[in-house]
Amino acid sequence: MRPSVPVGAVSIRGASMTPTLRDGDACLVWWRRAPRPGDVVIARLPAGRGLGVKRIAFGDVDDGWWLRSDNVGIGTDSAAFGMIATDDVLGRVVLRYWPRPAWLRRSA
Repeated sequence: MRPSVPVGAVSIRGASMTPTLRDGDACLVWWRRAPRPGDVVIARLPAGRGLGVKRIAFGDVDDGWWLRSDNVGIGTDSAAFGMIATDDVLGRVVLRYWPRPAWLRRSA
């Protein structure tokens, strides 16, 4: 279930998205945004792993999405749990506003 408001704030925990995002970064999330490859997203991870921040490596709305950590040696991604359904991609991280403000760009 996605939040009823279109945007929200999250605090990053962990090092799996370093150098793009670091532990303690505060980010703005666009909850109602359709995912695309290269996006950094908030996703519901399978097998009770909770929520995670990952980058979409590839996939599509029908077949699901392959998620990757930017920091390859840290964190759990689709190499461990496989593709995730589009319904499990909750929103796109669009802006880091603290401590180093920056728009997040889609990677190629």
